[in-house]
Amino acid sequence: MKESLEKQISNEREWEKRSESEGKEMVEFSSLPEGVIANILSLTSPLDNCRLSAVSWTFHAAAQSDVAWERFIPSDYHLLISRMNPTSSSKKDIFFSLSDTPLLIDDGKQSFSLDIWSGKKCIMLGARDLSISGSDTSSLWKWVPHQGSRVGLRNRFGEVVVLLDICLLEVSGKISCRMLSPATTYAAYFVFKMKKRKYYGFNLDPVEAMLGVVGDDCHGKNVCLDPDLDSPSWLHQFLPWAESNQNMSEFEQPNWRSDGLFEIELGEFQTNGKDDEVEVILREDNRCSPKSGLVVVGIDIRPKTSPA
Repeated sequence: MKESLEKQISNEREWEKRSESEGKEMVEFSSLPEGVIANILSLTSPLDNCRLSAVSWTFHAAAQSDVAWERFIPSDYHLLISRMNPTSSSKKDIFFSLSDTPLLIDDGKQSFSLDIWSGKKCIMLGARDLSISGSDTSSLWKWVPHQGSRVGLRNRFGEVVVLLDICLLEVSGKISCRMLSPATTYAAYFVFKMKKRKYYGFNLDPVEAMLGVVGDDCHGKNVCLDPDLDSPSWLHQFLPWAESNQNMSEFEQPNWRSDGLFEIELGEFQTNGKDDEVEVILREDNRCSPKSGLVVVGIDIRPKTSPA
């Protein structure tokens, strides 16, 4: 008992010494010039920058400075903010403007934003920027205004396209890696919604998702686009062809996004500093399975670990 108590006291004293030492180091670190601390913070991430601003008043001042935030925004940000009409010219405010409100580029067919967690570039290809089989045929697809009524909608595309009736479904898009941040693992997500109680044909067969560099082999997998596959049985009585293929539950299923849409990951790739062009393809060619009610919004390309 005595030995145990002595050991506990010894451990507590050791912890006190270590705490005093670490506290002294932190005080000494906080005594560095504000500009030096700002340079150090610029080497972290936007999230770490915000967290470290609570360490001391010196850290807080450094974390608000342009030096701390300039590395988190693109070097050509002057061209971007000319379209934003920002209320503030501080680099921090510009960063959060680009994170919160995606900018339409390429004649409104794409949107650009920054990942709020890492500061990496994000690009979304709108429906008008995709190659969609049959989308120019009015009996198969219908282009409609995008009614984005939810607060915080992550895109501002003017149009989406609604599937009326088709058997062969094929949607594809391409992006140049030079538009993205280097040395980053990206994932491509198909963003969509379904006409409420007016869609069918997506609970019978999986859809093939493929991604790869143009000219090289694509990596593929099967996914399920039916967001109600695991919904209660009472809901399915309102859907045509409600009985699902039992094997469909084995495939990856859509996730709900904070903007009220659905998304499903199609694949991932690494940007390595080259001018590679990456192609994403979504295909389902069961000609005996008519499909309807799919609303294509676009393909979202963002860092792998970033939530929608």
